[in-house]
Amino acid sequence: MPTVSAHVALTLAQHIDAVFGVMGNGNAYFLDAIEKQTDAVFTAVRHEQGAVVAADAHFRASGRIAAGTSTYGAGFTNTITALAEAVQAHVPLVLVVGDEPTSGPRPWDVDQIALASAVGARTYTVGRTDAAATTVIAIEHALTYRVPVVLAIPYDVAALEAGVVPSAPSPRIPAPLAPRGEYAEGMLDEIAAALRGASRPFLLAGRGAWLADAGSALGELAALTGALTASSALGRGVFPDSRYDLGVTGGFGADGAMELIREADVAVVFGASLNQFTMRFGELFAPGSRVFQIDTAPTATHPHVGGYVRADARVAAEALVERLGRPSANSEARTSASLAEAADARGARNPHLSPWRETVDVAGSRAYETGDDLAADGRLDPRSAARRIAELLPEDRVVVSDGGHFIGWANMYWPVAAPDRMMMVGTAFQSIGQGWPSVVGAALARRDSTIVLTSGDGGGLMAIADLESAVRAAGGRGIAVIWNDAAYGAEVNLYGLKGLAEGPMRIPEVDFAAFGAAVGAEGVVVRTLADLDRLGEWAQENAATRRFLLLDLRISGDVIAPYQQEIIRVNS
Repeated sequence: MPTVSAHVALTLAQHIDAVFGVMGNGNAYFLDAIEKQTDAVFTAVRHEQGAVVAADAHFRASGRIAAGTSTYGAGFTNTITALAEAVQAHVPLVLVVGDEPTSGPRPWDVDQIALASAVGARTYTVGRTDAAATTVIAIEHALTYRVPVVLAIPYDVAALEAGVVPSAPSPRIPAPLAPRGEYAEGMLDEIAAALRGASRPFLLAGRGAWLADAGSALGELAALTGALTASSALGRGVFPDSRYDLGVTGGFGADGAMELIREADVAVVFGASLNQFTMRFGELFAPGSRVFQIDTAPTATHPHVGGYVRADARVAAEALVERLGRPSANSEARTSASLAEAADARGARNPHLSPWRETVDVAGSRAYETGDDLAADGRLDPRSAARRIAELLPEDRVVVSDGGHFIGWANMYWPVAAPDRMMMVGTAFQSIGQGWPSVVGAALARRDSTIVLTSGDGGGLMAIADLESAVRAAGGRGIAVIWNDAAYGAEVNLYGLKGLAEGPMRIPEVDFAAFGAAVGAEGVVVRTLADLDRLGEWAQENAATRRFLLLDLRISGDVIAPYQQEIIRVNS
């Protein structure tokens, strides 16, 4: 007869097809059922943190919820940092764990419910008679509130026979949040009027707009209003027309683009949290700019917002399109021809509207510094290295980023086609060391794409156990770029400059190329731009026969990313 653990596995596998984890005696029966009785694919990682990170990255890359799993006690505590990141980043996933027996904790047990609650994750504990229903409830909670949940299997019930697995209803997902009440409708009228009368309209979208599938409606709204557009770091590519897009806002943005944004007289923000980095520490918009925000958060998320509508980004964008006089196409893809027609209609209705976006050099404003081949200390200039790598990377790339000083280089110099092709796992919780297992989740989610990891030497070493997992999961579809400056670069920039002791901030230079070779990758030490030619050759080879490529970039720590310069300025 099926066990309690099998009830969990069989029910979970009806809605989740990817499970990542480390086996232990707390989840052994669950994994046995996953392997023998379901079609879900289990991928082993080498550290329990990687189980949650891989499930996190899988969702970010595909929009499909995944599961992680670990044993109880030490296995569970190893997941906490990654669990906190998923909470902060609003990523739904299910973490299936063993837990203390129902009779009470043993000496090696900890209060896992309290630990999960401390970082914002809710725990659902299964029993012998309700395992299937509880599993569905956990999945429903994760998807409804866009958070990770913990699904706990007590040690003394894991192997109990529980009878035939009952049919359980599918998780219920709420409809997109529509504007409610006279105030919301009135505020949408006000936003439409402001856009209609704006001389320099600007639209900003974040990851929330992408999750809401708002790209088509936002593209139409931009065409109708003649607005320039931009995105947060996690929303790049959400606007379908790149001709008038200024790229990423905040510290990753180009100086010329940020200057144009400050010229905007009306700005409408869709699905972006407007954190301190996106807002350039309060300086993104100039005084006098009218700033409106549309989001599902309970209230506006920045004091510069002058009008707020709580609503789904797509629903609100379609409502604005309707108010501005053109029927919405809902989620239908809009062609460039139809967008041009929309622009013509806008001009006919609003002959007084200033063609602001037609008079500025959008492409020029997005340009970044090219950098030198080598920095003054003789090591690679990360700007020129990033620029050259962008020229050589396959176009089908999905970029996954660890945390650290280096995040500026990929975000500035490596364009991607859509928000689900650039993810930063760790930045929401300000953590490092989640890069290697991110490759695992992304590789399973996007089996036809090239997965590109960007990581520093500090974070790369912290998560080194899952280098093997990344190489195994991605194989010839995987590339890792390690920005190796022999330091915790962010700490050197923020605290070394203040005169604090730099010894704890420095790392003896590590040969990551040798690390990669030890687990089956091709490792290349990159000291000059010419050494990057191997990336171009690799990109032309058959993915089925080439090896995972690890580029160990020996970069200069003296070149500080612009976003770090901004933080230094604020902190000083």
